[in-house]
Amino acid sequence: MSMTSGGTLYVCGTPIGNLADITIRALDVFRNVDLIAAEDTRRTRKLLAHYEIPTKIISYHEHNEFSRAPQLIEMIKEGKSVALVTDAGMPGISDPGAYLVDSVLSNALEVVSIPGPSAVIAALSVSGFSADQFTFVGFLPRKGKRRDEVLEHLADDTKVSVIYESPYRLSKTLSDLVSVVGGTRKAVVTRELTKLHEEVIKGTLEDLSQEFSQRTAKGEITIVVGGKDKEKGHQA
Repeated sequence: MSMTSGGTLYVCGTPIGNLADITIRALDVFRNVDLIAAEDTRRTRKLLAHYEIPTKIISYHEHNEFSRAPQLIEMIKEGKSVALVTDAGMPGISDPGAYLVDSVLSNALEVVSIPGPSAVIAALSVSGFSADQFTFVGFLPRKGKRRDEVLEHLADDTKVSVIYESPYRLSKTLSDLVSVVGGTRKAVVTRELTKLHEEVIKGTLEDLSQEFSQRTAKGEITIVVGGKDKEKGHQA
């Protein structure tokens, strides 16, 4: 589809913790766009203040994305440029953004990705698992049949799986993984990646479940679960 003359939506990655993990290109975009649409304006202002960038910010989050998107579309049609950011990482990856991007594309306007940090890739890179293929689960359903179905799928999945989790639900999720996926399956819990107290712990799901049942986890959590062994049908 050919693009109309107009502005551009820049989909920008932002640090998942360490403010130094921002690209030069992203900073250049922030300085030059007409507007930044941010999931959490307070958090984005902190990032912009750190780099002395005065660009105007408005909120764009899961509770106002459907009402806010038409306003942003009109701005882009008028030739203005907008940067879309979330609290951390890439928009649209377990965060708002997909609806706006789809709307911009549906109006034959330009979308440009400004790649940046992602908790999915960061966790995989320090997991020690080969991730030629992987399943991104995001946040598990909190309860009910759908949660059971996702866990049962993980039990049979031969690919590495990546799960986001709240520190308040980590112990329960690890316990559920032991029950459904199996205690001997290898996994990694990463906590506070890129931050001062980052932690990477690898072991069996049983080991990890026991550890986090005895201490309170804090910060952002990503769990990487090894896949089921393809050859032997055993857990990797």
